[in-house]
Amino acid sequence: MLSFRTKGYNGYGVQYSPFFDNKLAVATAANYGLVGNGRLFILDIEPHGQITSPISWETQDGLFDLAWSEIHENQCVAASGDGSIKLFDRTVPQFPIMQWNEHQREVFSVNWNLVDKTNFVTSSWDGSIKIWTSQRKESMLTLNPGGTDYTTMAAPVASTAQPPLSHQQHHQRSQHTSTKNCIYSAQFSPHSPSMLVSCTGASQVQIWDIRTPHPLQLHFVSHDGLETLSVDWNKYKSTVIASGGTDKSVRVWDLRMVSNLDQPSAHSPMPSHHQRGPSALNHFVGHEFAVRRVQWSPHDGKELLSTSYDMTARVWRDESDERARFLNTKTGGLRGVFNKHREFVIGCDYSLWGEPGWCATTGWDEMVYVWDSKRL
Repeated sequence: MLSFRTKGYNGYGVQYSPFFDNKLAVATAANYGLVGNGRLFILDIEPHGQITSPISWETQDGLFDLAWSEIHENQCVAASGDGSIKLFDRTVPQFPIMQWNEHQREVFSVNWNLVDKTNFVTSSWDGSIKIWTSQRKESMLTLNPGGTDYTTMAAPVASTAQPPLSHQQHHQRSQHTSTKNCIYSAQFSPHSPSMLVSCTGASQVQIWDIRTPHPLQLHFVSHDGLETLSVDWNKYKSTVIASGGTDKSVRVWDLRMVSNLDQPSAHSPMPSHHQRGPSALNHFVGHEFAVRRVQWSPHDGKELLSTSYDMTARVWRDESDERARFLNTKTGGLRGVFNKHREFVIGCDYSLWGEPGWCATTGWDEMVYVWDSKRL
């Protein structure tokens, strides 16, 4: 296990470089993201095992996520609490090389397209998803789930859901604003250049196809009406995703099983606010508090990693068989717990390089850990 301290800054996001086996980027915020600056760290893992930071950039507001460029080895884009998105280059110190300012509130996620590597996606508390390219000063496309019919059904479900503790603290200036329209995460499919998955504070998971006139293809209640904080696409199964939420669980979904099954029938005796969504392909329980992030392994289609406000990262094994999806057999489970963090664990990422299992986590204890999930 290796470690690095982002002194004075609390970690929110971490990602391995897709070009180098020894480089990571870490998005951080001062004062737990309540108020103050942010800092983007570039980390180098030296041959003798020490982690160093050859360059970092300070920002005017906290940074909540980041993504390495898939077309330029030196560039990284970061999501900011002031609604801006900033593109940094390792060869250009002090300032970002480009900035976008279309989002109206905090930007919580940024994800680079792994298939069409010219664009990336962001999601925000302003209720919008935006597609960008570094070649343009304006966004290419804006998706707004709030404009779709599902909000009339989802709102009663989410009305009793409370934001996770971190977000209650984190946005005191907006404490009377509902989080049901907040889009916590949006991720491109690794199988298609135009497919996206997103999740919201209204417990919704949405599937989008940006090629179509009506991009929203599918939406469903994913965590029994509680906030869904993270989603990720399985790297080996194009119809399988995972989600994590404030119900403390990690759920695996086969999209072929959930095709708008949460839509109440016009003749159903059950009111819409009792709709709790379809059954998951698999359901992992073990975290003691909300699950902040989930990520599938790039090396193993059955392994996924989760981080939580319970100060742990956990490795799960999904042995469910999507070919026998109607049998509803939930198998697999917890493989190990990483418990070195001393505060909320927020970000995680698997290494694309070397032996399968190497991953990194970061959290509010100002620490970045690099460890091997196979050795838990």
